[in-house]
Amino acid sequence: MKELTTLIILFIAFANFSQNIPKKRYITNRINESDISIDGKLDEPIWKSAQWENNFTQYEPSEGEPPTQQTEFAIVYDQDNLYVAIKALDRGKDSISTRLTRRDDTDGDMVGIYLDTYNDKRTSFNFIVSAAGVKSDALVSNDGDNEDFSWDAIWWAKTSINKDGWIAEMRIPLTQLRFESNENQLWGMQVLRYIFRKEELSAWQPMKRENSGWVSKYGQISGIQNIQPQKTLAIMPYVVARTDNYEKDQDNPFLASGKNNDLNVGFDAKVGLTNYLTLDVTVNPDFGQVEADPSEVNLSTYETFFPEKRPFFVEGKNILTYKLMFGDGNLAYDGLFYSRRIGRKPHYYPDLDDDEYAKVPENTKIIGAAKITGKTKTGWSIGVLESMTAKEYASISAVENSRKEMVEPFTNYFVGRLQKDFNKGNTLLGGMVTAVNRNLEEDQLDYLHKAAYSGGIDFVHQWNDKKWELTISSYFSHVTGSEEAITNTQESYLRLFQRPDANYLKLDSSKTSLTGQGGKVVLGKLKGNLKFMGALAWKSPGLELNDVGYMQTADDIFQVIWVGYRFYKPFWFFREVNLNFNQWLDWDFGGNLKEAGGNINWYAQLKNYWRTYGSINLNGNQLLNSELRGGPSLIIPGYKNYFLGFETNQQKKFTFDFSTGHYFSNEKGFRNIQRYNFGLGFRPMKTLNISLSPGVNIYKNDLQYVTQEDYKNETRYVFAHIDRKTLNMSLRVEYNITPDLSLQYWGQPFIASGEYSEYKFITNSKADNLNDRYQMYLPNQVSYNASSEVYSIDDNGDRANDYSFDKPDFNIKEFLSNMVLRWEYRPGSTFFLVCSQNIRHSVSDGSFELNRDLEQLFEEKPYNVFLLKFSYRFGR
Repeated sequence: MKELTTLIILFIAFANFSQNIPKKRYITNRINESDISIDGKLDEPIWKSAQWENNFTQYEPSEGEPPTQQTEFAIVYDQDNLYVAIKALDRGKDSISTRLTRRDDTDGDMVGIYLDTYNDKRTSFNFIVSAAGVKSDALVSNDGDNEDFSWDAIWWAKTSINKDGWIAEMRIPLTQLRFESNENQLWGMQVLRYIFRKEELSAWQPMKRENSGWVSKYGQISGIQNIQPQKTLAIMPYVVARTDNYEKDQDNPFLASGKNNDLNVGFDAKVGLTNYLTLDVTVNPDFGQVEADPSEVNLSTYETFFPEKRPFFVEGKNILTYKLMFGDGNLAYDGLFYSRRIGRKPHYYPDLDDDEYAKVPENTKIIGAAKITGKTKTGWSIGVLESMTAKEYASISAVENSRKEMVEPFTNYFVGRLQKDFNKGNTLLGGMVTAVNRNLEEDQLDYLHKAAYSGGIDFVHQWNDKKWELTISSYFSHVTGSEEAITNTQESYLRLFQRPDANYLKLDSSKTSLTGQGGKVVLGKLKGNLKFMGALAWKSPGLELNDVGYMQTADDIFQVIWVGYRFYKPFWFFREVNLNFNQWLDWDFGGNLKEAGGNINWYAQLKNYWRTYGSINLNGNQLLNSELRGGPSLIIPGYKNYFLGFETNQQKKFTFDFSTGHYFSNEKGFRNIQRYNFGLGFRPMKTLNISLSPGVNIYKNDLQYVTQEDYKNETRYVFAHIDRKTLNMSLRVEYNITPDLSLQYWGQPFIASGEYSEYKFITNSKADNLNDRYQMYLPNQVSYNASSEVYSIDDNGDRANDYSFDKPDFNIKEFLSNMVLRWEYRPGSTFFLVCSQNIRHSVSDGSFELNRDLEQLFEEKPYNVFLLKFSYRFGR
């Protein structure tokens, strides 16, 4: 840490103070009675008398230079609406890109207005429209660090192309904005224009890319007088009709018919509680139109993170975010709130006799959920979420009787987030609390936590025009439950209190609660071409957040230094270049160094609009505390790996990208990983986009965990060599008929195989020499029964079966597809037609043969779902 402190002092001592850019101000005019028709033509008299503004400046690529094409805009307002007209002048009219896409996925030429109506220099309402008339809107917070495109405002926009370029005309109802009830309004404002063929972004208010912050650098709009905040009040009932078709199974009463029909109703509501706070409610929500998660086979001790896709939980998620770590990689997933916990797959699966069949719900039903989000005029950001999920039962049928068994208890989830801005938005103090309470009525669910609570406070301070930033946070967790539940928590892969070599941990099977804590300290320079950050984060062994949060590890102390240099202006054959250096150390709370490493990575865009990126990583030996699943820690050799990729000019009809990564162990032959990912894109017309993304992973590892078995009062930790191959290929077709009517298809075949060989057991997991950490089984010690698919081990050579385990080889095939017709027939009202399919096949065969595997997969009977969803928005 001494070297980090010295480095920081040197940078502070030689830091240059940049000059602030003067802020522009646009003065708008009020119109008494609006006769403006939003048609993209600007032929109303009011636009001729409005104040037009131009003089834009390039932001990218040639910062500070005049744009290649100039832009003009005018803004007027009345008692209920803000009207915006933008003229995107263009001498190359035939080169204007009018690519049709779905809302919030805009492509081609674009213009947008960005409004900081709170005037807090941190929050912004963004309204963007493409030359094709596709709308995109976003709610920005934390001075541009968080951008939430799930926020869908109710507003109107039309575009047209003429001899001078193209025109965008917007009407933004004041109900969609949040502002104080003042006689004279003063808002932050920015107007941007993007020219697709040149990848050029120009701004009305000049900005410097080397500066930190975004909203705080906006210009201003004034002249808005005597308007009143208007509260949103809308209700959106919906009805869903669904049919499931699948293979008949006459022996299974739940599959005997081969089909199932269902009708579901519910509603969403949006209510403006005050000028600043909005209440969102959903009752009996249905998310059948949401695309499925991609297939995977996870052999590690770490839980896979899947992003949230359900609209209710996606919208406003930024204000309910509390990050435990830093950066934008895998570390950024850890947080106090992970909304995928709500409505998850039931925890329990019933034990069945040989003659029994079970029907278990795929997901836990959400009875209802409500959230309050917003920001007050005094700088308080508020986020509150309350949700209830239902009891879920498995229906179990046998020849003689039928029964039901609870697989998920009634559960209440609560999340609260509060933040306060000080010092003109340069200082932020906040906190968050979460609570999960389960009604554990039946004994088989006693292994779950009865209650789980967490909370934290965070502090952020920026100074010297946001050049420097200090972040400090601290959080805790407290879970309660039966002795079984808390013992399971102590023994879980995140903690492993039972590890025999962890003298700093103690397993207590009599405990009925467990408490943990964590935190982080981050200091960084965020402004200028040269940026850097030093950080330290920790999570105590007793920390448990996964009832409603997401946490990949506990018992962890992680240190990192990051230094980056940015070339913002074009030079040589580059448009821009980013270079980064990272160094990290990782310990457990026993003071054991788990990992030490570093990398260099880069990103560059060339002047021909191609992009290239890559990284080189070096890591020393790794101490894996969870690899033996409760046994002692295991040392594995360090490694070197590199990652390289490029993508072609995305403006073209045909596009191609490729990336590859290779992992090399420092011990020859111990572990080797190869990854190859391709991307093919074809846009034959502005309304149609086709992309194909195949990927191949080849993984070989000499120490893959298999099982652990008791042998003469000892535990045998059985490992093997694994030869693993994975193939996935995503096909995506997007046909956008109009800006509000689209047809999308996504399909993914997935094949994963794993073949085990060279079985061995761990002898001294931390021996200096790799070969001394395990002992190979001799050929005469291992026998295999092909009919039962079981390996038997003669450990001491007496020709007796000392222990056995199932054959671990696998070959899993899956095909997922989803086709969605979406029509927003009026703002806020939608119609969905969804057709989805799932085909799955698996065998205990570790070989990989593409033709055979695909043939076996598509010989299986698919599970098909057909769904119609209709919603209608009442209100404003």
